[in-house]
Amino acid sequence: MQTETVSQPATETSLLRRWRPPRFGVDAVGRRVLDFIALVRGLGAFALITFGVMFNKRAKASAVLRPLIITHIARAGLVLLPLTTFAAVGLGLVIIGQSVSLLSRVVANNFLGTIMVMAVVRELGPLLAAGLLLSRTGAASVIELGTARAFGEVEALEVLGIDPIHYLVVPRVIGMALGLFALTVYLILGALISGYLWAFVQDVPLTPGDYLRQLAGALRGLDFVLLGLKTAAFGTVIALVTCYHGLAQPLSIGEVSRATIGAVGQSIVFCVLLDALFLLIYLVA
Repeated sequence: MQTETVSQPATETSLLRRWRPPRFGVDAVGRRVLDFIALVRGLGAFALITFGVMFNKRAKASAVLRPLIITHIARAGLVLLPLTTFAAVGLGLVIIGQSVSLLSRVVANNFLGTIMVMAVVRELGPLLAAGLLLSRTGAASVIELGTARAFGEVEALEVLGIDPIHYLVVPRVIGMALGLFALTVYLILGALISGYLWAFVQDVPLTPGDYLRQLAGALRGLDFVLLGLKTAAFGTVIALVTCYHGLAQPLSIGEVSRATIGAVGQSIVFCVLLDALFLLIYLVA
């Protein structure tokens, strides 16, 4: 009597055999550093080409580019308003909920507005808005451009005499930079308003006039300047990284998901590095 043995599928066993734990040796670290340098060099060249096309061809095909820019501003701003509203309410709840419990112990509720400015206006507001933009619009840009590159649509534009950078990248860079600025302002205002509402619910002895005076006293002119520069830089970086991964190299349909994952991760890294740079400016100023 023959006995049948049940074995795992070949695909599962082959994956288990091929899997190796990540290496953290000197050679692996050096390889990652070299890959990061090559990425920065490629992104820098792509950014220079984009800005060169943006300024050299700023007066060309304005009737075509203007609707595209408005569309990308709407995608980076208006489409994200419901999700941003929810995030603003949650952000105000988290910060006020933690701050009130701490400040009430030391009878220091007069620092509530200062904490909101430092946490929301300077740090969490721009970063959270950039994360929302990246997860929704940025990832979609990689998929759209990568699919267009895989199906030969980018080459078709070049055959027709249309510059793909001018037609596909420049509207996204301008739209995401402006859209992220507007989205961040909306998120910050929503978080500041919801923060006071949560403080009112918790019976904090703070009038709206006192709360506004605290906010006005904590804000400086530098905050408004750096907020505009930071949000524009975040939007520009997200647009450049996502467009770079969608257009820089030929892709097949199966490689679009990998390019999207890489673009999202690298955008987060560059935004955090930019935020650290602006934090140094705050400390120096």
